Amino acid sequence: MQLLHAPCWPHLPFQGCKSPSILALVPPDRFLQLSAINFSLHPSKLEKFIWVSHRPSIFGCGSTNATSVEVSTGTAENDVLKALSQIIDPDFGTDIVSCGFVKDMQINEALGEVSFRLELTTPACPIKDMFEQRANEVVVAIPWVNKVNVTMSAQPARPIFAEQLPVGLQKISNIVAVSSCKGGVGKSTVAVNLAYTLAGMGARVGIFDADVYGPSLPTMVSPENRLLEMNPEKRTIIPTEYLGVKLVSFGFAGQGRAIMRGPMVSGVINQLLTTTEWGELDYLVIDMPPGTGDIQLTLCQVVPLTAAVIVTTPQKLAFIDVAKGVRMFSKLKVPCIAVVENMCHFDADGKRYYPFGRGSGSQVVQQFGIPHLFDLPIRPTLSASGDSGMPEVAADPCGEVANTFQDLGVCVVQQCAKIRQQVSTAVIYDKSIKAIKVKVPQSDEEFFLHPATVRRNDRSAQSVDEWTGDQKLQYTDVPEDIEPEEIRPMGNYAVSITWPDGFSQIAPYDQLQTMERLVDVPQPTPV
Repeated sequence: MQLLHAPCWPHLPFQGCKSPSILALVPPDRFLQLSAINFSLHPSKLEKFIWVSHRPSIFGCGSTNATSVEVSTGTAENDVLKALSQIIDPDFGTDIVSCGFVKDMQINEALGEVSFRLELTTPACPIKDMFEQRANEVVVAIPWVNKVNVTMSAQPARPIFAEQLPVGLQKISNIVAVSSCKGGVGKSTVAVNLAYTLAGMGARVGIFDADVYGPSLPTMVSPENRLLEMNPEKRTIIPTEYLGVKLVSFGFAGQGRAIMRGPMVSGVINQLLTTTEWGELDYLVIDMPPGTGDIQLTLCQVVPLTAAVIVTTPQKLAFIDVAKGVRMFSKLKVPCIAVVENMCHFDADGKRYYPFGRGSGSQVVQQFGIPHLFDLPIRPTLSASGDSGMPEVAADPCGEVANTFQDLGVCVVQQCAKIRQQVSTAVIYDKSIKAIKVKVPQSDEEFFLHPATVRRNDRSAQSVDEWTGDQKLQYTDVPEDIEPEEIRPMGNYAVSITWPDGFSQIAPYDQLQTMERLVDVPQPTPV
């Protein structure tokens, strides 16, 4: 797949997803209203939506066919959807119609005009131009189509389970931790340049500097306003901005570096992160502090981390500490999606030298099964840009370092989309077969559970006595024909299941995998 290059930086700030235009009513005899179905494979809600548009516009995009073809309503709808179903999303492995990307479709049969919107999961999608081009090509190839108008947009920024989060985090789609558990390996450099790369790809991005003892962000960027402001009415923090990216750091609080004990630091980080008015963000990049102690655990528990990027250097000493961090994320069910090996090599006299040895990054990849490895060279400009307050990817968007971060940015976008899709569809209830289908993220195994079995295996205090361990919920208390009313993801580790009696059950994936499974399950009835 061809990678996109970062756009020209003078056009900052970056633009996020486009807002749909105002809709108006159209006479039903002129425009055909089509519906597109958002199946469970779509990485948002597991529901079926009917999308209807009433926008009267004259479409001038596409090519014109000389012949006039009579076409019926049903045939027109089938023709367009069938043509668009030829386009496969390489990340999901499913066509864009089944993914629910096709929205607001309109057809003017008399003129042979077709208009629709492709709503992608993120404005930073690296193949959005390909989607737009292919959609034009396949639809204009239909014999009766004369004109095609395709508009591109992205889903509104929101986490999968927004109602369970602090208000400040309810409009952030993906939270990515950049961690090393080892100081001095270039973690902050990677975090800042990754954030500005994602912004250059069209995403709305924020950076949270979680290192209270030694904040790096005030040195690495140069915002005009270097102090955080408070909203006195809402009692919230207003982030500062630089080149279109929102920034929050304890270093911008006017306190410099903190001298305080661990519990106080955890409270400061919690306040800075959850009471900030982040607004709608596609990606919030968290520059994690070194170590695996209280601060790191607090961050992982307070915010729903989508994924983690691990930074290391070639030395064996760095690998030992990085391994601890990877195990911490694994225990907390946060997938590590990439390893960045910093300060790998430099070129001189036509040769490539590896002054710190080789193999630490690849060892992390092989030992822990992390799918992607990126090498960063030793570059004086990379170090100088961190000291000057201008990120390297902004100072030299076409250089070798920027190209590496571009590849890393594409990897982060694709992996976060996959993770969201997997989490959204990990546990769903199929009414046609009256069974709960489970496919745990990062696993190829799929199995079915009886709803009554899941309800009877609840281990909360309402079902099991916390002191004696005696079972309070009896087998006969749960009817065999019980059905869940709602199933919602709870991070990367569990789902929340609401039952008809109003009880909300937290069911971890690990527990679901140990339950008695259904065998000889009938095939689900197609929608």
